[in-house]
Amino acid sequence: MFQTFKNAWKIDDLRKKILFTILILVIFRFGAAVVVPFINGETLQATLNTEGTIFGFFNLMTGGSFSNATLFALGVTPYINASIIIQLLQVVIPALERWSKEGEEGHRKANMVTRYTSIGISLVLSWVYYLMVSRQGALYYTEGFAKYFSAAVIICSFTAGSVLLMWLGEQIDVKGIGNGISLIIFAGILSNLATVFPQVLTYFKVAAGNYTDASGVAYAAQPAYYVLVPLIILMFAAMFVLIVVVTSAERRIPVQYAKRVVGRKMYGGQSTNIPIKVNMTGVLPVIFASAFLSLPGTLRDLVGWTDGWLGAFLGWFNTNNWGYAIIYAILILGFNFFYVAVQYNPVQIANDLRKNSGTIPGIRPGKPTSDFIARVVSKITLIGGIFLVIVATLPIVITKLTGIQISLGGTSVLILVGVALEISNTLESYMLMRHHKGFLE
Repeated sequence: MFQTFKNAWKIDDLRKKILFTILILVIFRFGAAVVVPFINGETLQATLNTEGTIFGFFNLMTGGSFSNATLFALGVTPYINASIIIQLLQVVIPALERWSKEGEEGHRKANMVTRYTSIGISLVLSWVYYLMVSRQGALYYTEGFAKYFSAAVIICSFTAGSVLLMWLGEQIDVKGIGNGISLIIFAGILSNLATVFPQVLTYFKVAAGNYTDASGVAYAAQPAYYVLVPLIILMFAAMFVLIVVVTSAERRIPVQYAKRVVGRKMYGGQSTNIPIKVNMTGVLPVIFASAFLSLPGTLRDLVGWTDGWLGAFLGWFNTNNWGYAIIYAILILGFNFFYVAVQYNPVQIANDLRKNSGTIPGIRPGKPTSDFIARVVSKITLIGGIFLVIVATLPIVITKLTGIQISLGGTSVLILVGVALEISNTLESYMLMRHHKGFLE
């Protein structure tokens, strides 16, 4: 990967694209440090609970901007949600489905609808954020005209920040390298890695008995940490390798096209394959499951249901419970199968093969072909789902068994590795195109 970046830097066009992408990411990190007016950021950080709530999910996706109440506190989450909603609505709304098949013009219309939907979602989330900040007591003005004026400024600022991020991501798509939205998420998560190294150092201090926290509490020596902490680091390194292998893995279904004679020319006769990636859905099932399971904790903190049986039930969804890990795994598998079912249509693939005189060796055209593809996709989806479950739940299992908590979740690792591989593949594609162009000339 590093060799790919080194070779890409030598090419003038790619160097300009890389520098433009870095410039956009610097603007993103600058905006992530600008606190929105009329909000006391220190008070919000001291009172906001991000553990096991949807606020923690937002904080992860924004690189800490959410808990700091900065301009980009909402991140690209509204745009991602709008994209998913429009994508799913293509199944039930004929106009959206028709646009998806109309080529560039249809995609342009769908993107416009996605942008307007994103703005609407940003307004709603900005209003919810204002209510949350008000409940946390982090507003400077709470009475009279100043209250309503500050509310309008806060909501407009968060909405404008989200729209600006959406535009910055699109600029990377056009003039930069890679997927802009993915790169912005990548940069946000990467900024959080700075907290991992001090955390590891703290555990080594605890192991030696030389650690006292900010409140003056001294921790007893834990010699076992000398073994456990390096072991956990090795497990995370192995998880990186596993993610790289599985992300690149695919099952290829062979396809043979029949020969056709048109006039005096013969067409077809070549052999190809249908590639089916093991992890077709990427990190989306993990994100969906995390957001869904964070709702009970969010409801508990916002409404104040911490006592009685209801508080105990909502507390059961805390990330430190075994029950959370089990439900988390089930939801990841369920969302993985659901998303693949929406995106992958074996019947359509079988019909396209038959129209183009293509067959899978040993399988008859038509329904047998679609059934065979469906069986293969189901097996691959199960393997991909198990992989996502392992990556997502491993940090939870480590924390429960050892009591050591590293602020680097499976979702973060999956996004980091996935985006890094995507950037590397994009650079290699650019260099390959440039090489072929020079050869043809």
